Amino acid sequence: MFAQTDIEKYFIAEKQESLLFIVVGIIAIILALAFFFHWKTTFYKGAAIPLLVIGLIQAIVGLTVYSRSDSQRIENVYAYDMDPGKLKTQELPRMKKVNKNFIIYRWVEFFLILMGLILVFIFRNNEGGTFWYGLGITLAIQSAIMLGADYFAEKRAIKYSSGLEIFVNKS
Repeated sequence: MFAQTDIEKYFIAEKQESLLFIVVGIIAIILALAFFFHWKTTFYKGAAIPLLVIGLIQAIVGLTVYSRSDSQRIENVYAYDMDPGKLKTQELPRMKKVNKNFIIYRWVEFFLILMGLILVFIFRNNEGGTFWYGLGITLAIQSAIMLGADYFAEKRAIKYSSGLEIFVNKS
């Protein structure tokens, strides 16, 4: 049975994962800056690009989710008792959209991992291709990190959405 504690658990876990995203993003950004300004080889300059771009995405998305999780949790726990219709008209459609977006994210992340691996295999023994080799390695790693995080977030979102759907259909 879907209960208020399920709403609490979902948003607390979402907030915890977003905090991890923030930390990983900040580490990636710092590493990218160190690669670009300190080590300065073509390999590290190539590696810095995906670290910086994906690190910024991780930090911004993490911060956005972190900053809204508490208000969403409170709003939906309140709606559970006081306005169940809001869960049906707002939260369930929002979660359906979130779940559809995870499918898009997964395909983009698979594509980026594949592109990174292709770059690694093409340029691994090519002295003139160290930039692309570095870019490929970090693109594949960062995309795999995103894929892993999104996998757990998606599983959590599907479980929450299923419980939510059962609840609103009984109300």
